[in-house]
Amino acid sequence: MKFEDIEIEDVDFEAMLEESFKKEESGSDLVEGVIVSINEDDNQAIIDIGRKNEAIISLDQLKDSDGNIIFKEGDKIDVVITGNRGERPIVSYELAKKRAALKEFIDEYDDSQEYIVEGVITKKNKGGFILDCDGLEFFLPRTLSYINSKTNPIGKKVKALIVKVDKDSGSVVVSRKELIEREKNRVEEIVNKLKESDEPVTGIVKKITSYGMFVDVGGIDGLVHYSEISHKGPVNPAKYFNEGDEVQVKMIDYDKKKRHLSLSIKAAAPNPWDNIDEVIEVGDTIAVTVSNIEPYGAFVDLGEDLEAFLHVSEISWDKNVKHPKDYLNVGDEINVEIIEIDKENQRLRVSLKKLLPKPIEEFSSKYKVGDVVKGNVTSVTDFGAFVKIDNIEGLLHNQECSWDKSLKCKDILKVGDEVEVKIINIDKDNAKVSLSKKALEESPAQKFAASHKVGDIVEGTIKDIKDFGIFINLEDGVDALIRSEDLYPLKAEELEKGQNIQAVLVFIDPKKDRIRASVKRLEKQKEKEALKEYSDDSSINSLGELIKK
Repeated sequence: MKFEDIEIEDVDFEAMLEESFKKEESGSDLVEGVIVSINEDDNQAIIDIGRKNEAIISLDQLKDSDGNIIFKEGDKIDVVITGNRGERPIVSYELAKKRAALKEFIDEYDDSQEYIVEGVITKKNKGGFILDCDGLEFFLPRTLSYINSKTNPIGKKVKALIVKVDKDSGSVVVSRKELIEREKNRVEEIVNKLKESDEPVTGIVKKITSYGMFVDVGGIDGLVHYSEISHKGPVNPAKYFNEGDEVQVKMIDYDKKKRHLSLSIKAAAPNPWDNIDEVIEVGDTIAVTVSNIEPYGAFVDLGEDLEAFLHVSEISWDKNVKHPKDYLNVGDEINVEIIEIDKENQRLRVSLKKLLPKPIEEFSSKYKVGDVVKGNVTSVTDFGAFVKIDNIEGLLHNQECSWDKSLKCKDILKVGDEVEVKIINIDKDNAKVSLSKKALEESPAQKFAASHKVGDIVEGTIKDIKDFGIFINLEDGVDALIRSEDLYPLKAEELEKGQNIQAVLVFIDPKKDRIRASVKRLEKQKEKEALKEYSDDSSINSLGELIKK
C-alpha cells in the first residue's frame, strides 16, 4: 500500500467506538446456562438460560478438534444470546469464550506496556474493521487502518498497535496507522543516515534472486541488483553469496514514493580499474581461474574483482575449436597473456594460445620442403582443400591437385579423406604450408618428354590466343607455348582457336610442365633435314650438284 493512497477521515472517534461496540437489542447478552439435553440426531443441545423458553445451540460448538462432545447433560455453561428461532433463543458458546478471553486480556492489560498484535480482518462495519487475533476481537477504526476504501481487506493479515482499552465496555482499539507511520519514519531516518555517510555499512543477505539479492541494513531491506555486485560486470549472486552472509554496501538510490532502497556492493569496494595501468599491461603473463564457459569463449577471474575474456579463437592454435569446454573446465587454473586493456569500457582480453608453442615452429623443425606426408582433409573450398598434418593445416591449391586442369579439389576430395601430398613450401613468417598432390604423380609433360626431344617437328591445335603468343594442344594434357616472335611467317590476327599448325619443339621442362615451340624455326628445321637427306644421297657428288638439285 502506498502512503499517498491512504484515506484519512474526520470522524468522532468516541462516537465511532460506541457505535461499533454497542449491544444489539436482539442479544449479545452473556448468561450462564445449564445443559438440559443433548440430541445428536438433530445436532443440537437444549440450554436452560433462566428464561421462559429454553435456548438451543449447535453441537458443533460443544465438540473438541477430534469431534468429541466435551459437555454432558447437567453441565453449567456460559453462553451469549445471539438471536431467536421462533420463540426459542439462539446462544453461542464460542462467542462466550471469546468474550471471556477478551475480558481476561483486558483485566491483565498493563497500560504502561506497549502491545503489538497481529491478526486477520474478519468483519467490516460503519466505523472500521474487526481484527481477530487468536480469537480475540479488536476494533480497528477506519481512520487508523491505512486501508484504501476501494479495496476489500477481509482476510488480510495485518499488524497493529493497541491504542485504547475500555474496561467498562470490554473493548480494545488498535491502530495500524501508528505502526506504519513509525516504520516510515524509521526507514527515512536510516535512509538519511545512509545518504549523509559516505562510508560502507554492513548488511545481511536476506534473499537471493536471479536479478540480485535483498540485503538488510539496519532493519530495512534494500536491493543489490546483479549489476551492482562486482566490478567484473553482471554476475549471478548465488555463485558468490549465501543467505545470512555479511556484506559491505553503499546506498545508491532511494525512491521515496515506492520506498525502494537500492544498494551496491561494488560501490563499497575500491574500483580496480582506477589503477589498472599500475597493476598489469599488455604482454603480461598472469595466472587466472576459469570462472565461466560459453560457446564463444571463456571468462577468467584475475582476482581483485577483475575478470577477463578469453575468446574461443585465443584458446588454441587449432583453427577448428568447436567449443571451449573441449579444452577448459570451470575452476581450471591457467596462465594467459594480456592482449588488450580497454580502460574506458572496463574490458580485458587475454590469450592462452600465445603462451603455447606455435605449430609452424614445431612443423618446420620436423618437416622440410620436398617431404612426402599423409594428412586428413579438414575442409574443401572453391580454391582448394585444407589438409591437417600434425597440428598444421596445409593448403592444397586446385592447381596442385591434379595434372588435369579441368579437375578441382572438390571434384576428387571430401572432408575426412586421407590424402598423400608433398610439401612444396613452408612460410614460417605467415604460418602457411603449401602442399601438392600432383607432384607425386607423373605429369603429362614427363610422359611427353620421354618420347620427344627438342628439334622434333610437332603438330597441334590452337587452344588459346594471348597477347604474348598462343597455346597449342599437342596431346591429351600437354600444351605448348608459341611466343609471338616465334609465329613468323604466321600472323596472330589471322589465327583462330581449333586451327592446326606445325611447329618445332625448342624447350621442354617436364618438372615445371613447360613446353615451348616455334613456327619460325620450322623452315630452318626443314632445310636442315633436307640437307641431311641429300647429304646421304650417293648420287650427288659435289656441292654444285647439290645446289643445282
